[in-house]
Amino acid sequence: MLRFLLILLCCVAAPTFAIELIAAPKISAQFSQAKVNGTFVMLDATAQRWIGHNAERAATRFSPASTFKIPNSLIGLATGAVSSVDEVFYHHDGQPKYLKSWEHDMGLRGALPISNVAAYQELARRIGLQPMQQQLDQLNYGNHRIAGGVDQFWLNGSLTISAVEQVQFLTRLAQGALPYPANMQAAVREITLLETGKNWKLYGKTGWTGRQQPSIGWFVGWVEQDGKLYTFALNMDIPDAADLPKRIEIAKASLRSQGLMQ
Repeated sequence: MLRFLLILLCCVAAPTFAIELIAAPKISAQFSQAKVNGTFVMLDATAQRWIGHNAERAATRFSPASTFKIPNSLIGLATGAVSSVDEVFYHHDGQPKYLKSWEHDMGLRGALPISNVAAYQELARRIGLQPMQQQLDQLNYGNHRIAGGVDQFWLNGSLTISAVEQVQFLTRLAQGALPYPANMQAAVREITLLETGKNWKLYGKTGWTGRQQPSIGWFVGWVEQDGKLYTFALNMDIPDAADLPKRIEIAKASLRSQGLMQ
């Protein structure tokens, strides 16, 4: 396996840090077979071993799009913008939405799985610009940058984050190691759960920068299997909306190629 040393600049005020990413041919094969340009990185948190595909892109920042709903949920709880993941804070205004499933009143438990953009924009407005900035700084999330409105920055390209940084953030969340109360982190983990197998659980969130060019798709999350943690992030070019299912397909195939979720 080829080894790449990634030097990543977290932000202006943060120190430079390095990780060693081991190229995984079985993962690269998933991208080749799907004819997709993208990256996939995975951290075995127990062994502290990074593997993946396309090291240069893994260190490149892109808009998080709807993957930001994970930290947004946590920030909403931490700032008191919502009291729990079950508080119904979003009230449908009666106007047609991008998806019919968004046209209902709901809380975080209902809004995150269906990626309700309007609900999370309302949550961000409740949080407020200054508290949001403080929380992003505390989380050391991506480039920390908020511009264009408190309900737009994760959609308009202002806030950016790399696949490696996504994995580092999600590893801390999965381990309950973020600077927030344990019950809040547990609540966000709970609503992020996607699938359960015999000896594994898959947590995750998709994202799509549909308004931006080039259009980027995300699938980030983690797998808990046999008492161990494996955190991952995929991003890829989305030239056509028909390619969106490939985000999850390639990520799952990559995870399975490493003996997970069998």
